[in-house]
Amino acid sequence: MSCSDAARGVTAPDLGLVLSGGGARGAYQVGFLRYLASRYPNLAPGILTGVSAGGIIATHLASRQGTFAEGVADLTDLWRALRMRDVFRVDPVDLTSRVARWGLRLVGGGMPGSPHARSLVNTTPLRGLLMDALNAAPDGTIPGIARRLETGALNAVALTASSYSTGQSVTWVQNAEGCGVLTWEQPHRKSIAGSLRVDQVMASCALPFFFPAINVDGAWYGDGGIRLTAPLSPAIHLGARRVLAVSTRYARSRQEADRSAVTGYPPPAQVAGVLLNAIFLDLLDADALQLHRLNFFIDQVPPDATGGMRHVDLLVLRPSQDLGRLANEYEVDLPRGFRFLARGLGSRETSSNDMLSLLMFQEEYLARLIELGETDALARAGEIDTFLQRPGGIAGEFPRPEGTSRA
Repeated sequence: MSCSDAARGVTAPDLGLVLSGGGARGAYQVGFLRYLASRYPNLAPGILTGVSAGGIIATHLASRQGTFAEGVADLTDLWRALRMRDVFRVDPVDLTSRVARWGLRLVGGGMPGSPHARSLVNTTPLRGLLMDALNAAPDGTIPGIARRLETGALNAVALTASSYSTGQSVTWVQNAEGCGVLTWEQPHRKSIAGSLRVDQVMASCALPFFFPAINVDGAWYGDGGIRLTAPLSPAIHLGARRVLAVSTRYARSRQEADRSAVTGYPPPAQVAGVLLNAIFLDLLDADALQLHRLNFFIDQVPPDATGGMRHVDLLVLRPSQDLGRLANEYEVDLPRGFRFLARGLGSRETSSNDMLSLLMFQEEYLARLIELGETDALARAGEIDTFLQRPGGIAGEFPRPEGTSRA
């Protein structure tokens, strides 16, 4: 089937859905998708890209048959049923042994016989969950993606991970035959075409130190947000002319930004939260601003002077509340062994627990985020409708350069 033939069955072949990382915060994106599916039950974004938790969501949508609304309903059921034990082992024996191995490795000075420590938690439950949820074959391939590509319900899906072996950002792409999607390769980021597997989904969400690195085709990979300096890039490379990006990063006001989250010396949990936000969640803002500036330049020059660049409409949606602060409300409900470990890192010494929010796979917290995502989307329903229904429309959160109007 050619790309043009396939696209006839696609509602929005040029629409790219970009889902950022954020661990348990991915439930917020599920809430947004619930609103979108209620408003546009037959919407079919032609391009799905994701990283970390967003990669899990993108892959799930890409593999589900039926309508967009049916796929989102399945996705919602999956996230609402999630428990921390479904993602990683939380029994005290396993957690204690892993912490002990890290400690012995540090004091062992790398001597032969020092304990082998790969991660703070065991993510074997997550692999089993993904194998079942994605209806994966025994070798980890995901047949549902190929079927949707063949029927024209999807043009391309992409997952990004960070190679610990080379330091590159690697995007794995599976696209419809005949679509002519070109791979790309730059010094610090490249793409690899082929069928997506559960190993690649696991690699994309392998949070450094907490989750173990994943071996994919002989190289070791971790969370895709580590090296992904241009989160919007994969969707644009794959042909998107409109990009709908959902972030899990709360945009603080000036007053909130100046308010200290800790009293006294910052505990490890606070330092880790700042670091994880900087690595995984802040880059979408910078990339969106860069795209907006490029759009402004492209709109000012003749088409033959753009150097092959094209205008790409962008709408970014994000939480209206601080998800780290919300996580504090549910800290007491964590499994005892994990709660003990988290408090040892200082989870009760910060008012905005960004580190914990990534790992808070707790029923009440996830339900709260799903509800918030849906509510936030409803509040911006007009912008979303304009963006999806008006070809060539400009929507976004970033102001145009001074002296110009905003459409």
